[in-house]
Amino acid sequence: MSYADDEVRWDVVTAFVRLGLARGEKVIVLPCPEVPEEEVLARIDFPSRSTALARERGQLVLSSMRTVIRPDTEFTAARQMGRLRAETERATAEGYAGLRAFIDMGWVAALGTDTAVVTHRETHADALFTGRPYTEICAYDRRRFTPAMVAAMESAHPRVLLERLGSLWAVCGQPDDALRFVGEADSANEEGFRRSLEIALARTAAARRLAVDLTRLHFLSVGCATALLTLVRGATGHDLVEVRCAQAQHRLLRRLGADEVPQLAARELIRPW
Repeated sequence: MSYADDEVRWDVVTAFVRLGLARGEKVIVLPCPEVPEEEVLARIDFPSRSTALARERGQLVLSSMRTVIRPDTEFTAARQMGRLRAETERATAEGYAGLRAFIDMGWVAALGTDTAVVTHRETHADALFTGRPYTEICAYDRRRFTPAMVAAMESAHPRVLLERLGSLWAVCGQPDDALRFVGEADSANEEGFRRSLEIALARTAAARRLAVDLTRLHFLSVGCATALLTLVRGATGHDLVEVRCAQAQHRLLRRLGADEVPQLAARELIRPW
């Protein structure tokens, strides 16, 4: 993930930590070295003290990159990944379902590490996850890293998180030039949802075909679903608009009249997570 707002960072940290605890995983948080531990704890605990017990029993741990690579003083990918592999094995041996780590990349400047070393680690970390119950978020503060570095890291990672909880992201691209929606297609994002569909329909007018992927949405409102059907019904220049959706989304679209839109073909898929 990347952020340029401290509130965004804490929203994601809190959600990531609490989800891991609820799943019975061990959680390690490596915050930005410049943030006092008292602030980190206050942020994670807000609005209640429900994470305090997890810290007391060792399920939730605050750490730092200096601690992870100790006794080394200079960062190396081999040292860091070796320690994380060992911590994953330790977590499962202790009876936890797995290990998850939130790593704020503010440590790079604090340790004076070359960004080329960081880039190599981020693009060669598959072994950390293969065959292991390990989850990791790397958080890049856009006020500290260049746009080129952030863009490179977004390409290097298999997933890029939305900047804010409750937001909507629309993207077109490879491999099949489909319009993909990610996040929350609710009333607050309905205008953006509609506009993205309008642009995609205009862009594919010559091809007369469009694929719309809804499977990465956490929520699809009646308003957004209705907007989709209305726009597809009005796209008389298209021979086919394929809508890939989850079971609940498919059921909603059918109840709203999807079967009466001749050029729309709804295809139910299993969610990709």
